[in-house]
Amino acid sequence: MRILFAGGGTAGHINPALAIAGYVKKQNPNAEILFVGNKGGMEERLVPHSGFKFKSIVISGFRRSFGVKAVGHNIATVKRMFTSSVASKKIIKEFKPDLCVGTGGYVSGPVLRTAAKMGIPIIIHEQNAYPGVTTKMLSKLAKKVMLAIPDAKKHLDKGLDFVVTGNPVRQEILSVNRNEARKELGLDERPVVLSFGGSLGARKINENLADLIARSGKDGKYQHIHAYGQYGKWFPDLVKEKGVDIEKCSNIDIREYINNMATCLAAADVVISRAGAITLSEIQAQGKPAVLIPSPNVAENHQYHNAMALVNKKAAEIIEEKDLTPSLLIKKVDKLLESKEVLEEYSQNARKMAIVDANERIYQVIKEVIAG
Repeated sequence: MRILFAGGGTAGHINPALAIAGYVKKQNPNAEILFVGNKGGMEERLVPHSGFKFKSIVISGFRRSFGVKAVGHNIATVKRMFTSSVASKKIIKEFKPDLCVGTGGYVSGPVLRTAAKMGIPIIIHEQNAYPGVTTKMLSKLAKKVMLAIPDAKKHLDKGLDFVVTGNPVRQEILSVNRNEARKELGLDERPVVLSFGGSLGARKINENLADLIARSGKDGKYQHIHAYGQYGKWFPDLVKEKGVDIEKCSNIDIREYINNMATCLAAADVVISRAGAITLSEIQAQGKPAVLIPSPNVAENHQYHNAMALVNKKAAEIIEEKDLTPSLLIKKVDKLLESKEVLEEYSQNARKMAIVDANERIYQVIKEVIAG
């Protein structure tokens, strides 16, 4: 079994590929796996760190403006489309894969298109409720289109061979329970709010969360774990301006980054976050009600569609960033936490949406397509 993975640009494209590859190796230790990603991309660091072989090509996406820099960039992108296809063909010829798997990002485009032209079967995995441009283009060439969310099907051409697999969820997310997590974190039985805006942080989320955290610091009603991110180091000072010294509040845990996310997620009663596909899959796996604030700065506004898939099932609340205010955020959190019945309803609905055997489903697709 020789499998070539292509995907990158963001952790949302890279981590699912790494999870699938790890599961394949666990089930079939003799499997040969190669990743192809963009030179200088995040994948160039993450893939070798995970123990997999990596080859790079040079590719970029198109910019949608008509400024001088954008036009120059787009001309260079057209040239890279040709050179990346040539580089992909060379890699594929040398590796001789039985199958190519694409997990999204524009780097997967030339690799999978070239593989399909060479007669090698391709499959793609779409993490989001609203498929990206690359998925839409490649789906017509794929033997199977694997979807994380059933809603994605309505945005793709009819007649394609779809299968709902879910997103790969890390084993540690599935194995930690609430009581163990709370004991490990030294938390009591008061409600726990977990909030984060990504590893870099999200200014709007930080600014609007400060009031909720300051209130908890004063009344002790909720316990709160918050990650302000790499660019949010000003956040503790903002809370202090609102009359709360975080260091004196045992119910507030503020940090730059959450390294023990599985434990913090298991301990939480409500999560406040963006609406990235993998984050939502982990929230569902743990059955956690959420207040989702989709990032407006992503392709095709896909985080909004991801969030609405949960909102429509009454598994989450949504606040679009343009509507975000401290008072609305507090209102949404209180709505969930002040009623055990509401909290339990949202929790059960989130858990019903979870697909916890995604890796096995994807592995079965891989075996089926290779077998022909």
